[in-house]
Amino acid sequence: MTFRIALLASVAGVLAAQTGDPLAKGLAHFYNLEYDQAEAEFRREIRDKPAEPGPHNRLAQAIQFRELYRNGALESELVSGSNSFLRRPKVEATPEIEKQFFDAIEKAMSLAQARLDKNPNDTEALYSLGAAYGLRGNWNFLVRKAWRDALRDGTEGRKLHNRVTELDPNNYDARLMQGVHDYVVGSLPLLYKMIGFLVGFRGDKDEGIRTLQGVAEKGNRNRVDAQVFLLALYRRENRWKDAGPLLDRLIANYPRNHLFRFELAQMHSALGNKEQALAAIREVERLKSSGAPGYAKLPEGKILYQKATIQFWYRDYQESLQNFRRIEQNVDDLDLNMGVLTLMRIGQIHDVLNQREQAVAAYRRAIAFAPEAEAAKESRRYLSSPYRRESS
Repeated sequence: MTFRIALLASVAGVLAAQTGDPLAKGLAHFYNLEYDQAEAEFRREIRDKPAEPGPHNRLAQAIQFRELYRNGALESELVSGSNSFLRRPKVEATPEIEKQFFDAIEKAMSLAQARLDKNPNDTEALYSLGAAYGLRGNWNFLVRKAWRDALRDGTEGRKLHNRVTELDPNNYDARLMQGVHDYVVGSLPLLYKMIGFLVGFRGDKDEGIRTLQGVAEKGNRNRVDAQVFLLALYRRENRWKDAGPLLDRLIANYPRNHLFRFELAQMHSALGNKEQALAAIREVERLKSSGAPGYAKLPEGKILYQKATIQFWYRDYQESLQNFRRIEQNVDDLDLNMGVLTLMRIGQIHDVLNQREQAVAAYRRAIAFAPEAEAAKESRRYLSSPYRRESS
């Protein structure tokens, strides 16, 4: 998330309603997980401003995040947990979608470079070119699993945005990529930091978070992006109390984004507030049953998964198993990551309940469901060594 003009939702909503501006409407759709509508608005923006690189970047971003969402890769347990950055599950995209993404990126890059050929200090062109590198790096990492290419693109984008802040020290938006890059590189094992194109970038997780905090407070285009990034990193670092105010703001500004409400439930769960966590899930259930925008078509299995997971961690095994079993009945309706995690959890609960035969059967179903997923690999280990939890 390295480029979007991140107007506050209230402002974006007013602009969209009053002016019909495709940028404002596209951003409102984007942050509310309505990626098809966002894509349509950004394509309209391209028709209105064909020579500007920014709209092409926004189109690429909408395409990218639609695929991440479709694959279940936006759920925070998958994108911001404690697993290594180098072990993220692969996102599947069709050749047609991949072509659409790269066509948009290449167009943004060519338009930005044409401006830089005329004026190397054009900060807007430097910014757009850096953003395009960042987006391409995300795709290389999450879709192609080409982590070297991803780090190379991210580093090139960071250099371009460094140049923006050299020319304009008050440009907080360009610091977003700097903060993310510092955090990611700071999280890498020492061996990877010795790669040639990373020389000179030692990385620093704490500094990266401080930079993002600055963007979240003082940024213009990337203020919301920085808030979302911080939310993910606070979760990764178990800094849930810092996440609370951000969640309140994001839920208020983007009421159709159910992921923020799921994150609220996970925050309460992590802080030991079981009843508040379940209450947050019940609110999502209420919104779905009332047909609220953004919730009416939310699959019941996604809600049950959140509830069952909370019950699992609080050792309410029978209730958790009952809900995971309900999900299993329609597991093919879920993305692969959530589906395989559901099956693995069923196996783990049976192991905890000393029901080894049922546990092994569930692990085998998890492995067959998504053989390359991390949860499938973990399930293979439980075939020979039963899952055990430490006493609370």
